[in-house]
Amino acid sequence: MRSRIGHCLAAVALATAAASAPVVLPSAAAAQADQVIVLPGASSAEGIARGRGSTFYAGDLFGGDIYRGDVRTGTAKLFIDVPDGSRMATGMTVDLRRHLLFVAGGFLGTAYVYDLDTGTTAAVYTFGSPGTSLINDVALTGDGAWFTDSVQARLYFVPFTLGPHETLTLTGPAAVTSGDFNNNGIQATPDGTALIVAHTANGQLNVVDPTTGASTTIAGVSVPFADGILLESGRLWVVQNFLNQVVETRLSEDLASGAVVKTITSPHFQVPTTVAKFGDRLAVVNGKFDTGFPPTASQYEVVVVDR
Repeated sequence: MRSRIGHCLAAVALATAAASAPVVLPSAAAAQADQVIVLPGASSAEGIARGRGSTFYAGDLFGGDIYRGDVRTGTAKLFIDVPDGSRMATGMTVDLRRHLLFVAGGFLGTAYVYDLDTGTTAAVYTFGSPGTSLINDVALTGDGAWFTDSVQARLYFVPFTLGPHETLTLTGPAAVTSGDFNNNGIQATPDGTALIVAHTANGQLNVVDPTTGASTTIAGVSVPFADGILLESGRLWVVQNFLNQVVETRLSEDLASGAVVKTITSPHFQVPTTVAKFGDRLAVVNGKFDTGFPPTASQYEVVVVDR
């Protein structure tokens, strides 16, 4: 997906995997078959987030609906219905401690916070005007959620108290907005002192200081068509949407450099956008933007693969 239709579309977003205890899935001693989980009735798809245990949440990009599924049973069903299509759903992440789901609102310039117990709306935020901002992905730190904007050189912060949001102006390589589609997937280091942001147009990963907005590029990692990202124990998985693959990168402790160490593909990938991790498996959403924009596929799904 691009902010200017007519170019090759890069998929929006990323979803952050936020979970509690590790999920014990079948042994990875032997490779498992890829699993395809259909999102029934979805008109499009984009973000994914890990919930409790083997639960995941995925969104209908243009409909705004949220699905809840289970990688263990291989099923999913509608969880939050947006009947009038007044919302969008790009990247998302779960805060298990507070039972909240944070969802980026795409081209509407908005974000939504849902109650995971009831599915009701806990808060709505407006960061920018429709058409001038693309709120793409979201990641958690110890005190709130950070959202990316793929059009503006800004990040937005929402506190866990769900009070007023803050805007962080970016400088350095993360501030480049010359591409049709710029800052995309986002993850935070465990201590919250740094944010890693994927820049789709430049095919690079940047480290952003959440206090000053200053940024630097992680050397040695080239990731064209970078979309959603996932950070865990010095490993960063990057979804490369139109390349139909996910790459695993290893990052230096100071985040100054890194290297791609593994490429993950599947015959079931069709412009994947975002990723969540369940033990030795990755759950990846198919955006299917190769069919058009909006996409015109007959169904949308989550593909679960070995990592």
